[in-house]
Amino acid sequence: MKKTNKKYLEEIIRVDHAGERGAIKIYEGQLLALKTFKQDEDLKRKIEEMKEHEKEHYEFFKDQIKKRKIKPTKLLPMWDLLGVTLGFGTAMLGKKAAMLCTASVEEVIDQHYKDQTYKLGEDEKDLKKKIMKFRDDELHHKDIAYDYGATKKGLYGVLDKVIKTSSRIAITISEKI
Repeated sequence: MKKTNKKYLEEIIRVDHAGERGAIKIYEGQLLALKTFKQDEDLKRKIEEMKEHEKEHYEFFKDQIKKRKIKPTKLLPMWDLLGVTLGFGTAMLGKKAAMLCTASVEEVIDQHYKDQTYKLGEDEKDLKKKIMKFRDDELHHKDIAYDYGATKKGLYGVLDKVIKTSSRIAITISEKI
């Protein structure tokens, strides 16, 4: 029976906790822009829906942090600020940029969650199952984002690369610190 390496387990839970919280903060930033400057009720409703899924994911990892006595990343306050800023900024650029933000992040998370499932042993079947369910939710968010106008054409391609690179850096740092 393959057993999960304790170090990997702590990294997985720490980074997923931070990532799900970061997703909430991105959506909060987008909603702030949509409620104050940009009036798009349909987009606002869709973002609020996706934010609710992220809350479910975050609560699960928050419970895992407590239950397993794992220290969260020390950089949560910085990630919160950067998440709100990214969300606000992309929403201010318009619907395509806001939805590209979701698509770009979710494409990184798709691979990230997939990689994590390979690191989990038989002793963590329930955690693996949850991560697979959350991955499906994230893939659904990505599909919604493209349905709502996300694009990588023109300068949006640069924005996609910036968001993906930033997300990967945040993942790497949050696993360790």
